[in-house]
Amino acid sequence: MTRPADSHCPYCALQCAMTLTPTDAAADAATPPVTVAGRDFPTNRGGLCKKGWTSAELLRAPARLGAPLLRGADGALHEASWDEALDLVATRLRGIRSAHGADAVGVFGGGGLTNEKAYLLGKFARLALGTSRIDYNGRYCMSSAAAAGNRAFGVDRGLPFPLEDLDGASTILLLGTNVAETMPPFIGHLAGAQAAGGLVVVDPRRTATARLTDEGKGMHVQPAPGTDLALLLGLIHVVIAERLVDEAYIGARTVGFDRLRRSVASWWPERVQSVTGVAALTLRRLARRLASGAGTYILTGRGVEQHVDGTDTATAAINLALLLGLPGRPGSGYGTLTGQGNGQGGREHGQKCDQLPGYRKIVDPEARAHVARVWGVDPDDIPGPGVPAVELLQLLGQSGGVRALMVHGSNLVVSSPNVDAVRAGLERLDLLVVCDFFLSETAALADVVLPITQWAEEEGTMTNLEGRVIRRRRAITPPTGVRDELWILAELAGRLDCVAAFDTDPERVFEELRLASEGGIADYSGIDYAMLDRGDAAYWPYPRGSAGTPRLFAERFAHPDGLARLVAVSVRESARPRPGDDEVTLVTGRLLEHYQSGAQTRRVPELLDAQPEALASLHPATADRLGIADGDDLEVANHRGAVHVRARLTTDIRPDAVFLPFHYGDAQAANLLTSDAVDPVSAMPEFKTNVVRVTRITSPASAARRTEAEVHA
Repeated sequence: MTRPADSHCPYCALQCAMTLTPTDAAADAATPPVTVAGRDFPTNRGGLCKKGWTSAELLRAPARLGAPLLRGADGALHEASWDEALDLVATRLRGIRSAHGADAVGVFGGGGLTNEKAYLLGKFARLALGTSRIDYNGRYCMSSAAAAGNRAFGVDRGLPFPLEDLDGASTILLLGTNVAETMPPFIGHLAGAQAAGGLVVVDPRRTATARLTDEGKGMHVQPAPGTDLALLLGLIHVVIAERLVDEAYIGARTVGFDRLRRSVASWWPERVQSVTGVAALTLRRLARRLASGAGTYILTGRGVEQHVDGTDTATAAINLALLLGLPGRPGSGYGTLTGQGNGQGGREHGQKCDQLPGYRKIVDPEARAHVARVWGVDPDDIPGPGVPAVELLQLLGQSGGVRALMVHGSNLVVSSPNVDAVRAGLERLDLLVVCDFFLSETAALADVVLPITQWAEEEGTMTNLEGRVIRRRRAITPPTGVRDELWILAELAGRLDCVAAFDTDPERVFEELRLASEGGIADYSGIDYAMLDRGDAAYWPYPRGSAGTPRLFAERFAHPDGLARLVAVSVRESARPRPGDDEVTLVTGRLLEHYQSGAQTRRVPELLDAQPEALASLHPATADRLGIADGDDLEVANHRGAVHVRARLTTDIRPDAVFLPFHYGDAQAANLLTSDAVDPVSAMPEFKTNVVRVTRITSPASAARRTEAEVHA
């Protein structure tokens, strides 16, 4: 190919638009095969972050996999042909299903797969493998927000309005999200609220996003880790007590107010202050600001959702928004910020253990019948619901559990909670098959590794954080030895004698997806490649013959009666353990330079040079109490494991916490320390508030750094 291709960034759900222009890479192996230029689009307006600008370097990275790998009798991985690899996978899968049943095979997907891949992966699991045991890494990302949205609104779409609507806001409340580092072009949409002095950031750390509130542009609220639910209940209490409720909206558009009012009666501001550390005066000021007029938005992120009470916390944020009459009102609203590139579309079309395409419930007979007609099978051929991600991983290698696992778009031994237990489960398997670009930490454990195409080498669609379906376009020909996952799934389905059709052309797969989604909550039936190629905006639900739905809830919510549910929630004291005198709370999160498990960004020299290792951020007062100096080698540990990192002293974190980024593997994997306890509604694991001990490790390197620091002091 020689012509430029308009596409979108391979990383986060902002899906910044870019133009890819092929280069003469053959003349210089160090030259990426495409150049990247930002392209004007409503989300990024031509801007890109460091990750986007450097994304082309991965296309011909030295560590790129170029042929299938099979584990030999010597325990090492060796290159093989595609026929050899696929024949082996099919033979082993047949044997495992015959010996242990169809549910002995599991599938673990990812929120970075295109809609076409996510759709076909769900179909492959249920028809070619006959298994119910499929889930994906979006369970770690959006599940609590999705569960809260479904029960309050009857629908789960991250932002139920276009991102550009934020431009006119006078007040924006950001709860547990660090957009300045995770999706930097987003911050351009905060300028109006900043100018009005109305940007409010709730985060236990003073992040780059929190610093956007400086100089009178807003306020940073810094609660104790894990107390977001109490903070929100306190805000609701103030809104009700001070008669800030939009009574006409509540009466006409919601149910459940009386029960909600009783449930927050005991959360007066002074009590909230004793739990969260946020001053009662600050709480009252914030509630009044949110209720001060038009142009108010409330947005949540993973910081308040990745908890064992994450669904209740997200629900409390929705309750607050409903009391103020924000959802569906022009110029105001509530939303949650999807993290992964296709975190929205990835959960709509069949990767989740309990869903069929179109966001249909797998237990619904009508939904099963509709999808079965599209697939050309009997509804009884479609298995019932499976188990969510954490439970699926706990079944690995267990008697009566999962004996084989296929992994697509996930790096489980970095991104999953309680990593040591996950690694042990993977090692117990009879067969582990991983599709990846690189030999990630998970792929390194596999019996079979299948090299796949990257974003600039394939066609497809993604659904961004606004629920807008967009086009991914091929700019270059993929390397000879790699294959598209649509082709891999079709080849395996044929080898497994599956009677259902598995197309390999992305556009034809999308046409089938359209039919399967028709009439569902996430209806894509009115969208096709031609309209996307014209640049038409396509916000779902987009039924055939409609113009799509850029803004939800203008007239009604998605429950049968059209009303939103105010759902009373409460703080569970047993939700998470409290730190002892010699312990602190671990907070995990992201860095500007890296993405998710770091499997890609740690292979980009510019990004790795900027953040080559995980650092433990500690408050100087905490460090002094523990006898730790800046740069010291540390062990951060609990009963699940230990992480070895260096200390970074900063006043940006509370004295009762330590921060670790989760982008690193092996001895620096933050998820060695995180719990696999889950939210009872969403099955989201507790990533954010785990109790740890931090101790200094005496080593020659740390001793030298300490001596040098003392000399300079």
